[in-house]
Amino acid sequence: MTSETSSAVLRYTAFTSDPSGGNPAGVVLDASGFDDARMLAVAAEVGYSETAFVTVRDAERRRFAVRYFSPLAEVDFCGHATVATAVALAERVGPGELVFETQVGEIPVATAADADGVTRATLTSVATDSHPVEDSALDAALAALGWQRSELDPGLPPRVAFGGVWHLVLAVASRARLADLSYDFDGLAGLMRARGWTTLQLVWQEAPGRFHSRNPFPVGGVVEDPATGAAAAAFGGYLRALGRVPEGGEVVIRQGEDMGRPSTLTLAVDAADPRVRVSGRAVSLV
Repeated sequence: MTSETSSAVLRYTAFTSDPSGGNPAGVVLDASGFDDARMLAVAAEVGYSETAFVTVRDAERRRFAVRYFSPLAEVDFCGHATVATAVALAERVGPGELVFETQVGEIPVATAADADGVTRATLTSVATDSHPVEDSALDAALAALGWQRSELDPGLPPRVAFGGVWHLVLAVASRARLADLSYDFDGLAGLMRARGWTTLQLVWQEAPGRFHSRNPFPVGGVVEDPATGAAAAAFGGYLRALGRVPEGGEVVIRQGEDMGRPSTLTLAVDAADPRVRVSGRAVSLV
């Protein structure tokens, strides 16, 4: 154990082995005495897109109840904060299998040290789902983004996808369109709240099984996430539903490059399993 108190806020960055990359998350390993107001206040003070709070610990059984807060509101599930929390726990209780009890159900997380000593976590999502997006909602989202339908990839149709929380998936035909992201923050936030979307999963396909992604998160008070594990899980389910998963089932997503915080998310998608496995490393920021 380190010298920090268990209720202190740890800071990790997920889906990278480089402290200058990935998506930072706050982690509180003992929030058993925190009420909702305190968790929200801590998340707002930390200022990251999410902070994870371990509200119940059973280290012997390796089961932990976890809640997630953005600076503005509680989020039912967060992938990058799950990876960060799992790595923080593995560094203290040892690598192996963990189970997180979340607002969306049980999330198994496997942890192990890579050859270079950096810990990797692989979460297994709840069952994924996706369905077509209504024309009116699509038009409103495109208007907020300043995008045109003609700029979308016809091989990857717009859909709403679920991997614990809901995301609008929009695939563009060019990397340049993805790189040029400037949107109506308040307008998109209002639409997302009305539709129950947590982020937008904006993607460009570089090659079969390899994608670049950007994820606006205005409902959490954050312009963009540099790595979004929940959206990645939803996207894996989206690809499965479309029959676009490559042979072998591995999908790699590069995210955060346009923000200067490159991240790598690796998905394992099984045609016979409605869940998706999302894997990535995490390192401490202190």
